[in-house]
Amino acid sequence: MQVAVVILNWNGKKFLEKFLPALIQHIEPDTGVIVADNASTDDSLDFLRTSFPQIRIIQNPKNDGFARGYNLALQQVEAEYYVLLNSDIEVTENWIRPVIDIMEKDPSIGACQPKIRSYLEPKKFEYAGAAGGFIDKYGYPFCRGRMFLQIEEDHGQYDDLHEIFWASGACLFVRSKLYHEMGGFDEDFFAHMEEIDFCWRLNNAGYKIMYCPDSTVFHIGGGTLPKISWRKTYLNFRNNFILLYKNLPDSWLIRVFAVRLLLDGIAAMKFLVQAGFKDFWAVARAHFSFYRSLSTTRQKRVSIKQGSVKNIYKGSLVFDYFILRKRKFSQLKPARFKN
Repeated sequence: MQVAVVILNWNGKKFLEKFLPALIQHIEPDTGVIVADNASTDDSLDFLRTSFPQIRIIQNPKNDGFARGYNLALQQVEAEYYVLLNSDIEVTENWIRPVIDIMEKDPSIGACQPKIRSYLEPKKFEYAGAAGGFIDKYGYPFCRGRMFLQIEEDHGQYDDLHEIFWASGACLFVRSKLYHEMGGFDEDFFAHMEEIDFCWRLNNAGYKIMYCPDSTVFHIGGGTLPKISWRKTYLNFRNNFILLYKNLPDSWLIRVFAVRLLLDGIAAMKFLVQAGFKDFWAVARAHFSFYRSLSTTRQKRVSIKQGSVKNIYKGSLVFDYFILRKRKFSQLKPARFKN
């Protein structure tokens, strides 16, 4: 099998019902479809066995999150390429072949993503990936087509094959050999930003991450956790600190963490005023959790060869967005992405 499309499911029957028919319709020869189930308590599995008996099911013993769920499942999947696909994504005709073709032509490409547009607002990009992901020097993720909550309409402005810093875990094409060589996702992340960490490690190992505009999928987003959630706030702040500490070069660490402590304090106070105590406390909990895990994270840092800051935006996204009022990726200076 050349390509294995693997969907991680947790109580997602409504998405499987809605999106599996199009996936089956637009699948290619030598491509398998697998649903890895994270101990769902709805009737997802009964539905799959009855309606799609041709789909292979892998049952994980419990819901240990996105990262471990995929790690456990992919240990049992043999294919040249994995496509990690969210259950709340609608695929389109010929969505696989353009991505595989560019990866076949260039062995230095470790991972790739298609164009990801919004299922609910189809003219717009979707938050989780858009036209390819980046981070700034202080660890704030953004995309071509999405800066913080400002999301652009797709007018073909990002229709170029482009090297990026991270590919979205919502629809991630990756060489299976590299997935296992890199140790898969870091399971301590549980969910959120594990794909950024994985792509950073690929970058550090000398591989490229690409965006392919000739493949398009449509993503609902927020299928497991709502877009506004104190738990998502906690995971994003905690995981962002783990991400930075693991992967930043030594020369960046002190400066970046000093600034982030200040910015996180401002964010926590903003949450307290606007969103309430739960999100404020989520930021505080995220920091406490990071400090408690510092010894473990330090061991991971030692095992990684840091040094790659290729395609990291060397400016401050917070400053550019809130002070300079830059709302589009195209308004950022290209020179600030260079090594």
